[in-house]
Amino acid sequence: MSEQTFIQTDFELPLDIEQFPGAKFLPLAEPVSQGSIHLLTMKAGTTIPIHTHPCDEYVYVMNGVVETGGKSCSAGIFWFLIPNFQY
Repeated sequence: MSEQTFIQTDFELPLDIEQFPGAKFLPLAEPVSQGSIHLLTMKAGTTIPIHTHPCDEYVYVMNGVVETGGKSCSAGIFWFLIPNFQY
């Protein structure tokens, strides 16, 4: 890649995720064959049902608390999941 791309995430408008009310995402990188990179924001109380992804998933909690897999993850927690892991 010969050029850099900069995204000012606090000025871009995230997109609603219709099937998950209270969740919004901002694409940060073009989709690639094995996945993509997004900034996900959720209102307090948002629930995302058990699901899988066909590729690795990496999550970094920037603020707030995310409950997943019986664990409470607060700001500064990073975790990853292998493809097709159901959580």
